[in-house]
Amino acid sequence: MSRIAGLFARLKQEGRKGLIAYITAGDPTPERTPALVEAMVRGGADLIELGVPFSDPIADGPVIQRGGERALKAGTTLTKVLQIAGEIRKRSDVPLLLFTYLNPVMRYGLERLAKDASGCGIDGCLLIDASVEEAHEYIGAMTSNGLDTVFLGAPTSTERRLKLVAKYSTGFIYLVSRTGVTGERDSISATVAPLVKAMRAVTDLPLAVGFGISKPEHVAELGKQVEAVVVGSAFERLIEENLNDPALEQKMEDFTRSLKQGFEANR
Repeated sequence: MSRIAGLFARLKQEGRKGLIAYITAGDPTPERTPALVEAMVRGGADLIELGVPFSDPIADGPVIQRGGERALKAGTTLTKVLQIAGEIRKRSDVPLLLFTYLNPVMRYGLERLAKDASGCGIDGCLLIDASVEEAHEYIGAMTSNGLDTVFLGAPTSTERRLKLVAKYSTGFIYLVSRTGVTGERDSISATVAPLVKAMRAVTDLPLAVGFGISKPEHVAELGKQVEAVVVGSAFERLIEENLNDPALEQKMEDFTRSLKQGFEANR
């Protein structure tokens, strides 16, 4: 059983919901990312999405785009992200999901990435712009190296697409709460409940909802519907607003804890 599958099995056994925290690796510097991840884990993050900075992030909103630009300027490459993952793994057993676009992966080499990612302690990959209909080579490379493959389900996904997402995802399924790009929102989209229902009809895998989640109230609301909630832009905004603050790690820990406490409203 993978770390990711083990996490969700443990959460189910304990009657808890999971908090998945996204961070752009290398923002503000590659050297600081492991400590920021440690802070998120101390605050209660159950799984870390380690984002690979990319120059053309079509699915990311302005906050994560700027985080990617800072990381790229700081010299962060896919190779460097794998090194960062290795440093994190020396300190923590938290599940790590590599969050990236297809272009950096193809330039690095699919088989090479799968082998190297597994070797440095990454547990799975979410290739955000990979079409599940054409992902056989990708799935083969990942699964042969013991890595989970997480695919996206969206409000616009057809029943056929959701069935393919269910068929080829392992670990969990990532549901996009709304169309468009990532970014903080004031409220949860009305499209979430129908999407969760449609996904439940074709899979028993754990479901996580992301895009637009930024407050404990959002976490509380979604915790009633799915096994995990994903928060990204809110963490990147916190980094952006505290780039040179030596207390950034503490602020990341405190914010993570406040989000995690959102689940307590349902217990």
